[in-house]
Amino acid sequence: MKLQLNSSPRVCSTRNGISHNPSMRVPVLRSSPFEQVELQAPDPILGVSEAFKASKEPNKLNLGVGAYRTEELKPYVLDVVRKAEKKIFEAKENKEYLPIEGLDAFRKATVDLLLGPSHPAIKEARVAALQSLSGTGSLRVGAGFISRFLKGRTVYISNPTWGNHRNIFGDEGVKWEYYRYYDPETVGLDFKGMMEDISAAPDGSIILLHGCAHNPTGIDPNPEQWSQIADLCIKKKHIPFFDVAYQGFATGSLDADAAAPRLFVDKGLEVMVSQSYSKNLGLYGERVGAMVMIVGSKDVAERVLSQLKRIARAMYSNPPTYGARIAAEIVNDADMFGEWKTEMAGMAGRINRVRGELRAALESKYPGKDWSFVTSQIGMFSFTGLSPAQVDNMTKKWHIYMTKDGRISLAGLNSAKVGYLADAMVDSFKNS
Repeated sequence: MKLQLNSSPRVCSTRNGISHNPSMRVPVLRSSPFEQVELQAPDPILGVSEAFKASKEPNKLNLGVGAYRTEELKPYVLDVVRKAEKKIFEAKENKEYLPIEGLDAFRKATVDLLLGPSHPAIKEARVAALQSLSGTGSLRVGAGFISRFLKGRTVYISNPTWGNHRNIFGDEGVKWEYYRYYDPETVGLDFKGMMEDISAAPDGSIILLHGCAHNPTGIDPNPEQWSQIADLCIKKKHIPFFDVAYQGFATGSLDADAAAPRLFVDKGLEVMVSQSYSKNLGLYGERVGAMVMIVGSKDVAERVLSQLKRIARAMYSNPPTYGARIAAEIVNDADMFGEWKTEMAGMAGRINRVRGELRAALESKYPGKDWSFVTSQIGMFSFTGLSPAQVDNMTKKWHIYMTKDGRISLAGLNSAKVGYLADAMVDSFKNS
């Protein structure tokens, strides 16, 4: 390999006793292994926000990323979070590393939220809980666990699902397959197809389920359907893996939004759960979450936790402290916990109100189409049924930024923009 060197004469100077040659150039390699690195396309979700920021259109609207906004479409920090931050600041806590498994007060709080504080699994110490880097990091630790200890098993994920699920499992070398979930004809749940595919999966497969407010469709099984899914998992010896990203943020009730994973545990299933506090506490940038496994005995829970810690140690060593302290302060303090539930219900209520307004506007502007799916879906997302070409029309003509699959985040919509969005959707359905 030849090096291209600067041939200029050496002129050295002495500065602080060290010789310098200002005209000397660093050798430049003529070839590099990095030349083979391909340019990765922007993330399909985060790229929407980048395009939105670059736009100069005054009427632009960002309905891509799932982050709550106020009626003024501004980021919102919960009042109870500010209160917890003040308490933490006044306590003058140190900045030492947390243990690999995380803050004990946070781990207790997150398991109590998931199962209810008096659940038998907690009393019997059958729960392994690891604080991790929000939902994504928790899922990645779970994927690492599957890769090492459930070798050869396939993870079945809903079609469609959150786009990052595929990367998380694929990058850990875990094979994944789809199961049917969305029915475009009804803009609803394809329960028959879902059950057929889960039944056809090899015994002992891992079934990834959205705990509530399915992303991207906003379509959840009803209680009877959840019970049938659990019974099928028992019959097939499947391992349910719940992604719980919206507890309390979907219906406004922490208990109602945890009903599905609690049902599976109560039926005797061993369950994996990824939890996130990004949405329900608005701690997006703090990366607060947990990987939780409910297993058959205290002994198994101890061994499972030891292996989750081993995976986390090699991945990021220790979780961050600040967000976990905020969550722990709020959940473990009765007064702040009550305030949080009130604020959370308010956020969920605003989204539900906007849903109703959007449906009414669409029915007024395009009465020949069934728009009932807007209000039958739940949580911050709505799966509109818009095709990629229609989404292009939404963006290029109306400057409404959204993902190509037709998902919109109603958390980024306010009453003032409902009519504008309805006009754009009607135009796209009719003319694209």
